[in-house]
Amino acid sequence: MIITELLERKKLTKYRLAIESGVPHSTLNDIISGRTRIEKSSGETLFKLSTVLGVSIEELISDSIEQAAIEKSYETGLPDYLQNDLDAYKDGLKHQSPLLDCLWGELYGSINTAEISEGSITPEHAAYLRKKYL
Repeated sequence: MIITELLERKKLTKYRLAIESGVPHSTLNDIISGRTRIEKSSGETLFKLSTVLGVSIEELISDSIEQAAIEKSYETGLPDYLQNDLDAYKDGLKHQSPLLDCLWGELYGSINTAEISEGSITPEHAAYLRKKYL
């Protein structure tokens, strides 16, 4: 379950959850915003949150684990040209390439080709890649 859904169900604010659980508000904000993956949180943090929200730790992290599996599947098994452009773009980001705008354009074109021209990836798959990398 997603924390925001649980907060709505329990009629709690993020601030109130932070107070009642003893988890720092900044940590909670990082988890909810996605800056920190909930399954990477400490056992103590997971325990505190799950106790206040009234769910098991497994329920608390299940959506995040499922999302990670989807993300992993969306970045593998791509057409060769798209995989090459994605890898080149990631490498350009990592090494702060002066050609990053060109790499971006190549990746953008490859995503569109794979989705629209070839149909080798779904619109959801393309949207995921655009959101994450572009």
